[in-house]
Amino acid sequence: MKSLYLDLGMGAAGDMITAALLELFNEGEQDDIIWELNDAGIPGTLISAEKIKRYGIEGTHVHVRVNGTEEEDFMASYSRKPIRFLDQYTEQRNGGRAKVQQGGTSQAENEEYGHFHGHGPHPYTPEGSSGADGQSHDAHEHGEHHHGTGLYEVTDIINRLRFSIKVKTDIVNIYNMIAEAESTVHGVPVTDIHFHEVGTMDAIMDVAAVCFIMDKLSPDQVCASPVHVGAGTVECAHGVLPVPAPATAEILKDVPIYGGEIQGELCTPTGAALVKYFVSDFGAMPTMKIEKIGYGIGSKDFGRLNCVRAMIGDTNEARENVLEMTANIDDMTAEEIGFAMERLFDAGALDVFTTPIGMKKSRPGTMLHVLCRPARRELLAGVMFKYTTTLGIREQEMKRHVLSRKVREVETEYGNVRVKISSGYGVKRRKIEYDDMAKIAKEKGIPLSEVKKSVEKGMKPRKTYRID
Repeated sequence: MKSLYLDLGMGAAGDMITAALLELFNEGEQDDIIWELNDAGIPGTLISAEKIKRYGIEGTHVHVRVNGTEEEDFMASYSRKPIRFLDQYTEQRNGGRAKVQQGGTSQAENEEYGHFHGHGPHPYTPEGSSGADGQSHDAHEHGEHHHGTGLYEVTDIINRLRFSIKVKTDIVNIYNMIAEAESTVHGVPVTDIHFHEVGTMDAIMDVAAVCFIMDKLSPDQVCASPVHVGAGTVECAHGVLPVPAPATAEILKDVPIYGGEIQGELCTPTGAALVKYFVSDFGAMPTMKIEKIGYGIGSKDFGRLNCVRAMIGDTNEARENVLEMTANIDDMTAEEIGFAMERLFDAGALDVFTTPIGMKKSRPGTMLHVLCRPARRELLAGVMFKYTTTLGIREQEMKRHVLSRKVREVETEYGNVRVKISSGYGVKRRKIEYDDMAKIAKEKGIPLSEVKKSVEKGMKPRKTYRID
């Protein structure tokens, strides 16, 4: 089972996570990832990466330039070995023409990469969001204050990016998480939130980069150590605040965290949201055969190596904490319940199913079950309330153990057929995709068994990819 483990002993920030994940690819693949990120269409924003050595350890640091200006002069006194300087990189990749997207994507590109809808927010973004001006400061990722952006504007930018629907959904869900935390700590509606900490182009690039790279890695599970948040105070747009900053602390509810003697903000709101969204289990590293290790080095010097370490490899342990959210319904049609189930899957539910129940006044009803990761609790609760008639939702925590699941595309004499492969815990099984077999059988006018026999000949796989 392909497992990713994040060592967060020096906290978490978007740029550090990005850099650590980049190192899990070879240099050519890293160049391609950077090119795709720069080509995605974040207005006026470019990302680059370089190798640096700090405290005797070589790792990667990423730089983000917004309209040609970088956030800070990073570690000017330290030895650096550039491997992908931005200008040289874009010259090589684009024949002397740097690809900076200034306005989003064309209609054809939106059709290819997917677009949530029209010119409004994502369906799971609170409706009627409005933008506002603010100041941005992120002690781990940023040095200067910046013009802020509202949730509506952030979502509109994301809608226009040249990423898959899945990646854009992940980005929007992470911003929803941050907006909910800001709403809670400031006591204002989500629609009035000003992204003081994260609503700038460089932060959008940080979130987008991690979501895009995680999609490319496609680990079967993501585990992490407890998060070191630092200690003391941090100065931001609202004044001097305790560490972890209020929004960061709100995001990290249900996540094991700790402080220490290091004075400063080690975990930013961006880093907290990324970790909570992708990590399914916190604790000691599982028993695993490590294939690659990545070091994402941060900007600040705390007197020790300041990095996120990422390790990827194979393990037989597949565990994660999940929630089961349930609601009793007795006044919806089967079609309405089916539509709500589709919306819940779209919002990131791990599984959605129903069971028949008897309710008060001897009425037959339906219990709707939704399995999800803790980070999606608020998002999915909102979807349940929006698309069902329930007045209340129950939840309980549980652990689940899962087999690794992949899809193998097999070439047959009749065409390509997908085969689902599950493995782990000493078990390996496969199941041929019925829809593919049925389609071929209908087109060729042959029995289903003949198609199945052709698949089972064990022809060389053409393509393999992961499914959730």
